[in-house]
Amino acid sequence: MSVSEMRELPPAELRAAIRAGEYTGPTGGLARRRVQANLVILPEEYAFDFLKFCVRNPKPCPVLEVTDAGSPEPAALAPGADLRTDVPRYRVYEDGRLAGEPVEITAYWRRDLVAFLLGCSFTFETALLAAGLRLAHVEQGRNVPMYVTNRECVPSGPFSGPMVVSMRPYRADEIPRVVSITGRYPAMHGAPVHVGDPAGLGIGDLSRPDFGEPVELEEGQIPVFWACGVTPQVAIRNAGVPLVITHSPGHMFITDRLNPEYEI
Repeated sequence: MSVSEMRELPPAELRAAIRAGEYTGPTGGLARRRVQANLVILPEEYAFDFLKFCVRNPKPCPVLEVTDAGSPEPAALAPGADLRTDVPRYRVYEDGRLAGEPVEITAYWRRDLVAFLLGCSFTFETALLAAGLRLAHVEQGRNVPMYVTNRECVPSGPFSGPMVVSMRPYRADEIPRVVSITGRYPAMHGAPVHVGDPAGLGIGDLSRPDFGEPVELEEGQIPVFWACGVTPQVAIRNAGVPLVITHSPGHMFITDRLNPEYEI
């Protein structure tokens, strides 16, 4: 199924198509009015420490929902959905090492697993587009570039590590509006954490993102950086938890919730 065909489907039908294996690509641009979420699944014995990690680092890890142990249903965000099958591509970490990127995780599911759904920047991207502000990665047909920074998160238990950021370029005259619009969505990473010289975040080369794909900056554009929901994946590698499952970067869980519900 093509992206253009997928864009026309309501959330439940989108998830059904993903569950059936009809779509395994990035979810940017799909269901633009609906909230998309980052996903982290881990054993219950680590869930409280991970929840504290999220609370202590709300910019990269804003919590939208936490499931009951053993339940793959995000009842608050998408009743009837199944987190084992309804994400286009997952990442499976074993002892902190990436073990695979399957398109469904039924074989990995256990009764002690707890799922965390975290806010995603696709919500504020929709607001930026509605305001007439361009998105370079969308125009260039790429997954948004993401970079590991030199800013350390506040640790919790075994979870620690640097913040990951996503980058979108804008002209200087556009940045005040960009900051104002994204700042209205604190549950979706909110306002930028840095504007300008990437070296201020310890980023040496914008053409070599740690996740996603590089984008070309036009003359006069300045890089703008937001806290990113891929941050937990770095913390997970550092923690060495026996089993953790996440979304693959850019391949989000599509909820039933509307973006305006999270605007302040």
